Amino acid sequence: MKLTTSAFADNTPIPPKYAFCRLNADNEVEMSDNINPEFKWHDIPENTKSLALICHDSEVPTSGDNVNQVGKVVPHDLARTDFYHWLLFDIPVNSMGIKEREYSEGITPKGKQDKIVSHGKRQGINDYTGWFAGDEDMGGDYYGYDGCCPPWNDERIHIYHFTLYALDVEKIDLPERFDGRDALKAMEGHILDKVSKIGTYTLNKFLVEPRHSNI
Repeated sequence: MKLTTSAFADNTPIPPKYAFCRLNADNEVEMSDNINPEFKWHDIPENTKSLALICHDSEVPTSGDNVNQVGKVVPHDLARTDFYHWLLFDIPVNSMGIKEREYSEGITPKGKQDKIVSHGKRQGINDYTGWFAGDEDMGGDYYGYDGCCPPWNDERIHIYHFTLYALDVEKIDLPERFDGRDALKAMEGHILDKVSKIGTYTLNKFLVEPRHSNI
């Protein structure tokens, strides 16, 4: 099974237009375009009945004590966990890919509510749901794709995994509202194959070398 994208090369920086936040010309953090990348796939296993696409950041701090705090850093050796940015399920096996901007263009305060999208595809809540919980202006259920926004004072560059799964069922048994942990558990025993594209991203101005393009 093969997964390709024109958005970024493997293990290289993700352009800021695909991110939730970016650095501006003054190295200050600002909201970005939050566009979903384009993907194409082929050589799907013969017995595949549906596909799923999951994006997660594997480098999220397990403690938020120092996150985005002036005069502090998120240390490189701090334990890390996963943060889910996109959960797209029940993709028809005869589909060939996903278009840029098809599922996200811009930031939606309180979250996009696109649970069911074209051709019956379903989207789960991403982890901005928990991150913004209790925020009067931003709190809500964040369905679909929302891009990169690692802590600007993190000593690690974050790693984003876009993983396509070939599944042996047409519809995974998931509730109407599901998150990344629910999705992984529900897929157990149904995965025929999987493949990933990996990109990197940072908002730490001391780690941005060479500087990202903002296009």
